[in-house]
Amino acid sequence: MLAAFRQFRVVRAYNTTAQAVSKISSTRHLRCKHVQPQCASIQFLGRQAVPHWAQQIRSRSFSALALTEASDLTVPRAEDVLAPGLYLVGTPIGNLEDLSVRALRILQNATVILAEDTRHSRKLLNHYGIKSHMYSFHQHNEHSKQSKVLEQLSQGASVAVISDAGMPLISDPGSGLVAAAAAAGYPVVPIAGPSAFLLALVASGLSSTRFTFVGFLPDKAKHRQQELQDLADLAHTLVFYVPPHDLLDVLQDAVQVLGAKRRCVVARELTKVHEQLVRCTLQEAVSKYTRTPAKGEVTLVVDGATHVADEVTAEEVKLQVAALMSSGQSTSSAAKIASKQLGVPRRQAYAVALELQRDKE
Repeated sequence: MLAAFRQFRVVRAYNTTAQAVSKISSTRHLRCKHVQPQCASIQFLGRQAVPHWAQQIRSRSFSALALTEASDLTVPRAEDVLAPGLYLVGTPIGNLEDLSVRALRILQNATVILAEDTRHSRKLLNHYGIKSHMYSFHQHNEHSKQSKVLEQLSQGASVAVISDAGMPLISDPGSGLVAAAAAAGYPVVPIAGPSAFLLALVASGLSSTRFTFVGFLPDKAKHRQQELQDLADLAHTLVFYVPPHDLLDVLQDAVQVLGAKRRCVVARELTKVHEQLVRCTLQEAVSKYTRTPAKGEVTLVVDGATHVADEVTAEEVKLQVAALMSSGQSTSSAAKIASKQLGVPRRQAYAVALELQRDKE
Protein backbone atom coordinates (compact mmCIF):
# COMPACT_ATOMS: atom_id res chain seq x y z
CA MET A 1 0.00 0.00 0.00
CA LEU A 2 1.12 3.57 -0.67
CA ALA A 3 2.10 5.74 2.26
CA ALA A 4 -1.00 7.88 1.84
CA PHE A 5 -3.15 4.89 2.77
CA ARG A 6 -1.35 3.69 5.90
CA GLN A 7 -4.48 4.51 7.90
CA PHE A 8 -6.47 1.89 6.01
CA ARG A 9 -6.35 -1.84 6.48
CA VAL A 10 -7.26 -4.57 4.05
CA VAL A 11 -10.41 -6.37 5.08
CA ARG A 12 -10.72 -9.08 2.47
CA ALA A 13 -9.88 -9.84 -1.11
CA TYR A 14 -12.28 -10.48 -3.94
CA ASN A 15 -11.52 -12.28 -7.18
CA THR A 16 -14.11 -10.28 -9.11
CA THR A 17 -14.21 -7.43 -11.56
CA ALA A 18 -14.27 -3.81 -10.38
CA GLN A 19 -17.54 -2.30 -9.19
CA ALA A 20 -18.57 1.32 -8.76
CA VAL A 21 -18.63 2.88 -5.34
CA SER A 22 -22.24 2.81 -4.20
CA LYS A 23 -22.12 5.83 -1.94
CA ILE A 24 -19.58 8.57 -1.46
CA SER A 25 -19.73 11.91 0.22
CA SER A 26 -21.86 14.49 -1.47
CA THR A 27 -18.98 16.93 -1.10
CA ARG A 28 -16.04 14.83 -2.28
CA HIS A 29 -15.32 12.94 -5.47
CA LEU A 30 -12.90 9.99 -5.69
CA ARG A 31 -11.37 9.18 -9.03
CA CYS A 32 -10.41 5.52 -9.28
CA LYS A 33 -8.59 3.52 -11.90
CA HIS A 34 -9.84 0.23 -13.27
CA VAL A 35 -8.28 -2.62 -11.34
CA GLN A 36 -7.20 -6.15 -12.06
CA PRO A 37 -9.41 -9.07 -10.96
CA GLN A 38 -7.61 -9.35 -7.64
CA CYS A 39 -9.17 -6.54 -5.59
CA ALA A 40 -9.57 -5.57 -1.98
CA SER A 41 -12.04 -3.81 0.28
CA ILE A 42 -10.91 -1.00 2.54
CA GLN A 43 -12.27 0.65 5.63
CA PHE A 44 -11.23 3.45 7.93
CA LEU A 45 -9.45 2.70 11.19
CA GLY A 46 -10.30 6.06 12.68
CA ARG A 47 -11.83 9.33 11.46
CA GLN A 48 -9.16 11.51 13.04
CA ALA A 49 -6.28 9.53 11.55
CA VAL A 50 -7.35 9.51 7.91
CA PRO A 51 -6.00 12.04 5.39
CA HIS A 52 -7.95 15.32 5.09
CA TRP A 53 -9.14 14.57 1.56
CA ALA A 54 -10.66 11.27 2.72
CA GLN A 55 -12.49 12.45 5.83
CA GLN A 56 -15.79 12.93 4.01
CA ILE A 57 -16.03 9.33 2.77
CA ARG A 58 -18.56 7.45 4.84
CA SER A 59 -17.18 4.83 7.18
CA ARG A 60 -18.09 1.71 5.29
CA SER A 61 -16.09 -0.68 3.12
CA PHE A 62 -16.04 -0.42 -0.65
CA SER A 63 -15.26 -3.55 -2.66
CA ALA A 64 -13.39 -3.90 -5.94
CA LEU A 65 -11.47 -0.60 -5.80
CA ALA A 66 -7.83 0.16 -6.21
CA LEU A 67 -7.20 3.74 -5.14
CA THR A 68 -4.48 5.65 -6.88
CA GLU A 69 -1.98 7.84 -5.11
CA ALA A 70 -3.29 10.91 -3.30
CA SER A 71 -2.29 13.28 -6.10
CA ASP A 72 -4.74 11.49 -8.42
CA LEU A 73 -7.76 12.47 -6.32
CA THR A 74 -10.11 15.27 -7.37
CA VAL A 75 -10.99 17.40 -4.35
CA PRO A 76 -13.21 20.51 -4.27
CA ARG A 77 -11.29 23.55 -3.13
CA ALA A 78 -13.95 24.84 -0.71
CA GLU A 79 -14.88 23.24 2.59
CA ASP A 80 -18.43 21.97 2.17
CA VAL A 81 -19.54 25.55 1.42
CA LEU A 82 -20.88 26.46 -1.98
CA ALA A 83 -19.64 29.58 -3.71
CA PRO A 84 -22.17 32.42 -3.40
CA GLY A 85 -24.67 32.41 -6.22
CA LEU A 86 -28.08 31.39 -7.52
CA TYR A 87 -28.27 27.67 -8.35
CA LEU A 88 -31.09 26.46 -10.63
CA VAL A 89 -31.37 22.80 -9.69
CA GLY A 90 -33.16 20.19 -11.80
CA THR A 91 -35.08 17.65 -9.72
CA PRO A 92 -36.82 14.35 -10.62
CA ILE A 93 -40.15 14.49 -12.44
CA GLY A 94 -41.28 11.22 -10.90
CA ASN A 95 -38.42 8.80 -10.35
CA LEU A 96 -36.29 9.80 -7.36
CA GLU A 97 -33.29 7.99 -8.86
CA ASP A 98 -33.06 10.76 -11.47
CA LEU A 99 -31.56 13.26 -9.00
CA SER A 100 -27.94 13.77 -10.07
CA VAL A 101 -24.96 13.51 -7.72
CA ARG A 102 -24.18 17.16 -8.39
CA ALA A 103 -27.75 18.27 -7.66
CA LEU A 104 -27.66 16.31 -4.40
CA ARG A 105 -24.43 18.04 -3.36
CA ILE A 106 -25.86 21.48 -4.15
CA LEU A 107 -29.06 20.87 -2.19
CA GLN A 108 -27.20 19.45 0.80
CA ASN A 109 -24.88 22.43 1.05
CA ALA A 110 -27.04 25.37 -0.09
CA THR A 111 -27.62 28.15 2.44
CA VAL A 112 -31.29 28.12 1.53
CA ILE A 113 -33.58 26.30 -0.92
CA LEU A 114 -36.44 28.09 -2.68
CA ALA A 115 -39.23 25.66 -3.58
CA GLU A 116 -42.41 26.14 -5.56
CA ASP A 117 -44.34 23.98 -3.07
CA THR A 118 -42.48 23.24 0.17
CA ARG A 119 -44.82 20.40 1.14
CA HIS A 120 -44.20 18.64 -2.16
CA SER A 121 -40.44 19.25 -2.16
CA ARG A 122 -40.10 18.16 1.46
CA LYS A 123 -40.67 14.57 0.34
CA LEU A 124 -37.62 14.76 -1.92
CA LEU A 125 -35.44 16.38 0.72
CA ASN A 126 -36.50 13.88 3.37
CA HIS A 127 -35.78 10.98 1.03
CA TYR A 128 -32.16 12.11 0.72
CA GLY A 129 -31.79 13.38 4.28
CA ILE A 130 -31.29 16.98 3.15
CA LYS A 131 -31.53 19.43 6.06
CA SER A 132 -31.02 22.76 4.27
CA HIS A 133 -33.50 25.55 5.10
CA MET A 134 -36.36 25.71 2.61
CA TYR A 135 -38.81 28.51 1.84
CA SER A 136 -41.66 28.89 -0.63
CA PHE A 137 -41.09 30.73 -3.89
CA HIS A 138 -43.97 30.67 -6.39
CA GLN A 139 -45.87 32.88 -8.82
CA HIS A 140 -47.85 34.57 -6.05
CA ASN A 141 -44.87 35.69 -3.94
CA GLU A 142 -42.06 35.83 -6.52
CA HIS A 143 -41.93 39.64 -6.66
CA SER A 144 -42.24 40.20 -2.91
CA LYS A 145 -39.44 37.75 -2.09
CA GLN A 146 -37.04 38.79 -4.85
CA SER A 147 -35.45 41.62 -2.87
CA LYS A 148 -34.91 39.33 0.11
CA VAL A 149 -33.15 36.75 -2.05
CA LEU A 150 -30.92 39.42 -3.59
CA GLU A 151 -30.04 40.62 -0.09
CA GLN A 152 -29.04 37.07 0.89
CA LEU A 153 -26.88 36.79 -2.23
CA SER A 154 -25.17 40.06 -1.32
CA GLN A 155 -24.26 38.53 2.05
CA GLY A 156 -22.56 35.56 0.40
CA ALA A 157 -25.42 33.05 0.49
CA SER A 158 -25.77 30.13 -1.90
CA VAL A 159 -29.43 29.96 -2.96
CA ALA A 160 -30.84 26.87 -4.70
CA VAL A 161 -34.07 27.16 -6.70
CA ILE A 162 -36.17 24.06 -7.38
CA SER A 163 -39.61 23.46 -8.86
CA ASP A 164 -42.13 20.75 -8.04
CA ALA A 165 -40.55 18.60 -10.74
CA GLY A 166 -37.96 18.97 -13.49
CA MET A 167 -35.94 22.05 -14.36
CA PRO A 168 -37.02 25.25 -12.62
CA LEU A 169 -38.31 28.16 -14.76
CA ILE A 170 -39.69 25.79 -17.46
CA SER A 171 -43.37 26.80 -17.37
CA ASP A 172 -42.65 27.85 -13.77
CA PRO A 173 -41.81 31.14 -11.98
CA GLY A 174 -38.28 32.41 -11.45
CA SER A 175 -37.21 34.21 -14.62
CA GLY A 176 -37.52 37.60 -12.94
CA LEU A 177 -35.26 36.51 -10.09
CA VAL A 178 -32.65 35.12 -12.49
CA ALA A 179 -32.66 38.36 -14.50
CA ALA A 180 -32.29 40.46 -11.34
CA ALA A 181 -29.48 38.29 -9.96
CA ALA A 182 -27.59 38.37 -13.25
CA ALA A 183 -28.03 42.15 -13.54
CA ALA A 184 -26.63 42.56 -10.02
CA GLY A 185 -23.57 40.55 -10.98
CA TYR A 186 -24.27 37.40 -8.96
CA PRO A 187 -23.38 34.02 -10.51
CA VAL A 188 -26.33 32.08 -11.93
CA VAL A 189 -25.47 28.37 -12.09
CA PRO A 190 -27.75 25.85 -13.91
CA ILE A 191 -27.60 22.32 -12.47
CA ALA A 192 -28.75 19.84 -15.12
CA GLY A 193 -31.75 17.64 -14.47
CA PRO A 194 -34.78 15.95 -16.06
CA SER A 195 -37.30 17.83 -18.21
CA ALA A 196 -40.57 16.24 -19.27
CA PHE A 197 -40.78 17.93 -22.67
CA LEU A 198 -37.28 16.80 -23.68
CA LEU A 199 -37.92 13.23 -22.57
CA ALA A 200 -41.20 13.16 -24.50
CA LEU A 201 -39.57 14.66 -27.59
CA VAL A 202 -36.66 12.23 -27.81
CA ALA A 203 -38.92 9.23 -27.18
CA SER A 204 -41.64 10.36 -29.60
CA GLY A 205 -40.03 9.19 -32.82
CA LEU A 206 -40.85 12.56 -34.40
CA SER A 207 -38.12 14.87 -35.64
CA SER A 208 -36.06 16.47 -32.86
CA THR A 209 -33.73 18.39 -35.18
CA ARG A 210 -35.88 21.50 -34.85
CA PHE A 211 -38.81 21.94 -32.48
CA THR A 212 -40.86 24.56 -30.66
CA PHE A 213 -41.65 24.10 -26.99
CA VAL A 214 -44.96 25.88 -26.45
CA GLY A 215 -45.64 24.94 -22.84
CA PHE A 216 -49.24 25.34 -21.67
CA LEU A 217 -51.84 26.66 -24.11
CA PRO A 218 -54.43 29.26 -22.96
CA ASP A 219 -57.41 27.99 -20.97
CA LYS A 220 -60.07 29.69 -23.11
CA ALA A 221 -60.91 27.87 -26.35
CA LYS A 222 -60.85 31.02 -28.48
CA HIS A 223 -57.35 32.01 -27.36
CA ARG A 224 -56.15 28.43 -27.55
CA GLN A 225 -57.31 28.06 -31.14
CA GLN A 226 -55.69 31.34 -32.08
CA GLU A 227 -52.33 30.23 -30.68
CA LEU A 228 -52.62 26.91 -32.51
CA GLN A 229 -53.42 28.86 -35.68
CA ASP A 230 -50.17 30.80 -35.26
CA LEU A 231 -48.29 27.49 -35.04
CA ALA A 232 -50.17 25.67 -37.81
CA ASP A 233 -47.74 26.30 -40.66
CA LEU A 234 -44.53 25.59 -38.76
CA ALA A 235 -42.68 22.70 -40.38
CA HIS A 236 -41.01 21.47 -37.20
CA THR A 237 -42.21 19.51 -34.18
CA LEU A 238 -44.42 21.15 -31.55
CA VAL A 239 -44.33 20.22 -27.85
CA PHE A 240 -47.04 21.14 -25.34
CA TYR A 241 -47.70 20.63 -21.64
CA VAL A 242 -51.36 19.70 -21.15
CA PRO A 243 -53.31 19.30 -17.90
CA PRO A 244 -55.04 15.89 -18.05
CA HIS A 245 -58.51 17.43 -17.62
CA ASP A 246 -57.90 19.67 -20.67
CA LEU A 247 -56.36 17.04 -22.95
CA LEU A 248 -59.50 16.22 -24.93
CA ASP A 249 -60.32 19.90 -25.55
CA VAL A 250 -56.75 20.58 -26.70
CA LEU A 251 -56.79 17.56 -29.03
CA GLN A 252 -60.13 18.57 -30.54
CA ASP A 253 -58.86 22.10 -31.19
CA ALA A 254 -55.66 20.66 -32.68
CA VAL A 255 -57.67 18.49 -35.05
CA GLN A 256 -59.66 21.51 -36.16
CA VAL A 257 -56.68 23.84 -36.61
CA LEU A 258 -53.69 21.58 -37.36
CA GLY A 259 -55.49 18.79 -39.19
CA ALA A 260 -56.86 15.38 -38.24
CA LYS A 261 -54.05 13.41 -39.89
CA ARG A 262 -51.21 15.19 -38.14
CA ARG A 263 -49.09 12.65 -36.25
CA CYS A 264 -48.73 13.05 -32.49
CA VAL A 265 -47.49 11.36 -29.35
CA VAL A 266 -49.27 11.62 -26.01
CA ALA A 267 -46.64 11.02 -23.32
CA ARG A 268 -48.10 10.39 -19.89
CA GLU A 269 -46.51 9.88 -16.44
CA LEU A 270 -42.94 9.92 -17.76
CA THR A 271 -40.34 8.18 -15.53
CA LYS A 272 -43.13 6.92 -13.26
CA VAL A 273 -44.55 3.43 -12.77
CA HIS A 274 -47.40 3.95 -15.24
CA GLU A 275 -45.36 5.70 -17.95
CA GLN A 276 -47.12 5.55 -21.33
CA LEU A 277 -46.47 6.88 -24.83
CA VAL A 278 -49.35 6.69 -27.31
CA ARG A 279 -48.34 7.24 -30.95
CA CYS A 280 -51.19 8.02 -33.35
CA THR A 281 -52.83 10.80 -35.36
CA LEU A 282 -54.61 13.68 -33.67
CA GLN A 283 -57.99 12.28 -34.70
CA GLU A 284 -57.12 8.86 -33.29
CA ALA A 285 -56.03 10.53 -30.06
CA VAL A 286 -59.42 12.28 -29.81
CA SER A 287 -61.19 8.94 -30.17
CA LYS A 288 -58.99 7.25 -27.58
CA TYR A 289 -59.29 9.90 -24.89
CA THR A 290 -63.00 10.36 -25.49
CA ARG A 291 -63.42 6.73 -24.42
CA THR A 292 -60.79 6.80 -21.66
CA PRO A 293 -59.94 10.16 -20.06
CA ALA A 294 -56.24 10.71 -19.38
CA LYS A 295 -54.77 10.69 -15.89
CA GLY A 296 -51.46 12.08 -14.67
CA GLU A 297 -49.00 14.54 -16.16
CA VAL A 298 -49.28 14.82 -19.96
CA THR A 299 -46.86 16.07 -22.61
CA LEU A 300 -48.20 16.31 -26.18
CA VAL A 301 -45.77 16.13 -29.09
CA VAL A 302 -47.17 17.02 -32.54
CA ASP A 303 -45.53 16.57 -35.94
CA GLY A 304 -44.69 19.61 -38.05
CA ALA A 305 -46.76 20.81 -41.00
CA THR A 306 -44.40 19.42 -43.66
CA HIS A 307 -45.52 15.85 -43.15
CA VAL A 308 -49.17 16.74 -43.78
CA ALA A 309 -48.44 18.93 -46.77
CA ASP A 310 -46.71 16.06 -48.53
CA GLU A 311 -49.83 13.89 -48.32
CA VAL A 312 -52.45 16.30 -49.66
CA THR A 313 -51.82 18.40 -52.76
CA ALA A 314 -53.03 21.96 -53.19
CA GLU A 315 -55.23 20.80 -56.10
CA GLU A 316 -56.95 18.25 -53.86
CA VAL A 317 -57.70 20.95 -51.30
CA LYS A 318 -59.09 23.24 -53.98
CA LEU A 319 -61.37 20.53 -55.42
CA GLN A 320 -62.68 19.58 -51.98
CA VAL A 321 -63.39 23.18 -50.94
CA ALA A 322 -65.04 23.92 -54.29
CA ALA A 323 -67.32 20.89 -53.93
CA LEU A 324 -68.38 21.99 -50.46
CA MET A 325 -69.08 25.56 -51.57
CA SER A 326 -71.09 24.26 -54.54
CA SER A 327 -73.26 22.32 -52.09
CA GLY A 328 -74.17 25.53 -50.28
CA GLN A 329 -71.50 25.80 -47.61
CA SER A 330 -70.13 29.25 -46.79
CA THR A 331 -66.41 29.96 -47.27
CA SER A 332 -65.75 29.61 -43.54
CA SER A 333 -67.79 26.43 -43.18
CA ALA A 334 -66.29 24.88 -46.32
CA ALA A 335 -62.77 25.59 -45.08
CA LYS A 336 -63.53 24.09 -41.66
CA ILE A 337 -65.03 20.91 -43.10
CA ALA A 338 -62.29 20.48 -45.71
CA SER A 339 -59.65 20.95 -43.04
CA LYS A 340 -61.09 18.08 -41.01
CA GLN A 341 -61.70 15.84 -44.02
CA LEU A 342 -58.25 16.25 -45.55
CA GLY A 343 -56.22 16.79 -42.39
CA VAL A 344 -54.79 20.11 -43.59
CA PRO A 345 -54.48 23.36 -41.63
CA ARG A 346 -57.71 25.34 -41.57
CA ARG A 347 -55.80 28.46 -42.63
CA GLN A 348 -54.76 26.74 -45.86
CA ALA A 349 -58.31 25.61 -46.68
CA TYR A 350 -59.74 29.05 -45.86
CA ALA A 351 -57.27 30.77 -48.20
CA VAL A 352 -58.42 28.46 -51.01
CA ALA A 353 -62.08 29.19 -50.20
CA LEU A 354 -61.50 32.95 -50.35
CA GLU A 355 -59.76 32.60 -53.69
CA LEU A 356 -62.67 30.58 -55.11
CA GLN A 357 -65.13 33.15 -53.79
CA ARG A 358 -63.26 36.00 -55.49
CA ASP A 359 -63.22 34.05 -58.75
CA LYS A 360 -67.00 33.73 -58.57
CA GLU A 361 -67.46 37.43 -58.12
